[in-house]
Amino acid sequence: MRLDEVEAISREMAEEIRGLVRPRLGMKASRSMEGRGASGDSTFSIDEDAERLLEDRLREYPEVAFFSEDRGLVGEERAEWVLVVDPIDGTRPAAAGLEACCVSVAAAPFRPGGRESATLGDVVYGLIREIKNEARFEAWRGGGAAMYLEGERREIVIHPHHDLSTLFWTLGFRGRPALPTVLVLEELIDVSSVDGGLFDLGSATFCITRLLTGQLDAYVDVGDRMLREFPELEEMFLRVGHGHPLNNSSYDLAAANLVAREAGLVITDAFGNPLDGYPLLLSGRAGQLSCVAAVSPDLHAAILRCIERGMERMRAHYGW
Repeated sequence: MRLDEVEAISREMAEEIRGLVRPRLGMKASRSMEGRGASGDSTFSIDEDAERLLEDRLREYPEVAFFSEDRGLVGEERAEWVLVVDPIDGTRPAAAGLEACCVSVAAAPFRPGGRESATLGDVVYGLIREIKNEARFEAWRGGGAAMYLEGERREIVIHPHHDLSTLFWTLGFRGRPALPTVLVLEELIDVSSVDGGLFDLGSATFCITRLLTGQLDAYVDVGDRMLREFPELEEMFLRVGHGHPLNNSSYDLAAANLVAREAGLVITDAFGNPLDGYPLLLSGRAGQLSCVAAVSPDLHAAILRCIERGMERMRAHYGW
């Protein structure tokens, strides 16, 4: 199967998922719990219906496996390609009827036995389709990125930002223990509190694409770094996550990482390392990663310095 065929399948599937979910945005019934997925995160009824559509749709293409939050890896027996899909990235905003929800699809060649070795660097095509709005973002490895707003292709213009005090930014917060997370990000929160703005939008893909639309300057998620650097935090993460440590995973960031890189953003983990080396097809703790995305290298570097000081502040607070 050719890449252009995989792209067409991805677009059609994203539109079908959007068509299923959009009429249910903000409905009380969308919040009902259906259990927990392969990642350990909560599965809402709106999630389960979207995952079922994804599974039914891709059953028509035995050459295409898929990896998702709730199902894990499915259909690898005859696969030539694998789609890493989050049918609703931003389930909680979707259930509340807010705009911060997207269909995220990343395509990579599937290599037999590659579950353990596949990485985000294998992704060759990424698609982010907003559910509530008419917006789509696509990227091709080495081929650039495209942005469509209100049905029209728009030029991507990155607006550099340098002043932390006027920073408009968002963070990954769901499932992360509040006190240590705020200790790490205290400096950024305080310095931007009055002249800038901090938002918790509930969708990594939506947040990162706001850097392309010019609405935000940075996205910061330190959860996975906190847990890697301080295993003492595990009990807190398990308490908040109802028995599971919950951070971003490949289905959250595989497409957004490629879109961001090809559009000219700076995107790494919270240590400052590229995301391309992280696992693509692993669920749970093994497949988690942190993320810092910014509109310019100097802003990205300044945020990383704040995180470094924040990690030391948290260490001192707990006496570790």
